[in-house]
Amino acid sequence: MAKALTYAGSGVDTARADRAKADIIRRMKATYRPGVLDLPWGFGGLYALKKEFGRMKDPVLVAGTDGVGTKLKVAFAAGKHDTVGIDLVAMSVNDILCQGAEPFLFLDYIATSKVEKPLTREIISGVIEGCRQAHCSLVGGETAQMPGFYPKGEYDLAGMALGMADRKKLLPAGVRPGDVVIGFPASGLHSNGYSLARKVLLERARIPLSRRVPELGCTLAEELLRPTRIYVRPVVALMKSPLGASVHGLANVTGGGILENLPRMLPKGCSIRLDPAAWERQPVFDLIQRLGNVSDHEMLKTFNCGLGMAMAVKPSAWSGVCRFLKAKGLKARVVGEVVKGRQDVRVG
Repeated sequence: MAKALTYAGSGVDTARADRAKADIIRRMKATYRPGVLDLPWGFGGLYALKKEFGRMKDPVLVAGTDGVGTKLKVAFAAGKHDTVGIDLVAMSVNDILCQGAEPFLFLDYIATSKVEKPLTREIISGVIEGCRQAHCSLVGGETAQMPGFYPKGEYDLAGMALGMADRKKLLPAGVRPGDVVIGFPASGLHSNGYSLARKVLLERARIPLSRRVPELGCTLAEELLRPTRIYVRPVVALMKSPLGASVHGLANVTGGGILENLPRMLPKGCSIRLDPAAWERQPVFDLIQRLGNVSDHEMLKTFNCGLGMAMAVKPSAWSGVCRFLKAKGLKARVVGEVVKGRQDVRVG
């Protein structure tokens, strides 16, 4: 008689996964906002919207989902997994922030060949830290064991964020020629352009991840795994202040770089003119451009080039906005202006 097969025997150990999930659930509670309904059972996360957003006259849910991309390949090679969860949160919450929404809820998805508690704990520690930075409740998710689909030690991540906005305060709204464009600094590459960055730095230049690169001031692994900056807390505080009415648009510089993302907040007949000398460009971008012989246009189309997010504001309010954000820990500066044009970005 053939040996009886089991799910565990095929590579899926649900008991191991359950133990890992119990640990995760305990740690998730540190991210809970007042609206979370903390029940000991069920199949989904519950959130009482009225408790936090009941004063909105016309509330609108804003949703966003994303992953971390091939930045994970760097995490696998470096054996460091405690920061990619921050990237996962950032990629979704920064996007929905640009609609004028306040992120309040997050769900994650981890897929791997086999649940290993130390590895899962590392990943989740990053997700929890990202949710803490974004003031966002981690209310659930999925850890999928898929033996034969993922190589041992590798995994993929996806996340989904929900935010809330009053319909009358949705962005973009009212962007017009004459508006001042304020830029927020990036922390580095964030989580975009890694296929090109890896091609240049790891394949062509063959720089070991463990090597300290003088112009970066750190090892290549430390630079490439630097977490994506989360802009939620200072921007939400600004939007709730009297200065919030002067904000006409926000753009997150994500996949597609500066050239493809800033036009997303523009109406017809408007263009953005940027001064590239107005913001700091981190050394990693110069390193990639030099070693890969990458054109200026390709850099601007692929990377944030040091500009993580841009905001269009009423001309009379830009100095007050910059002062407010600086007081909240976000160094903002004027990087350009909105002019008449064809919904594009001109740099230089």
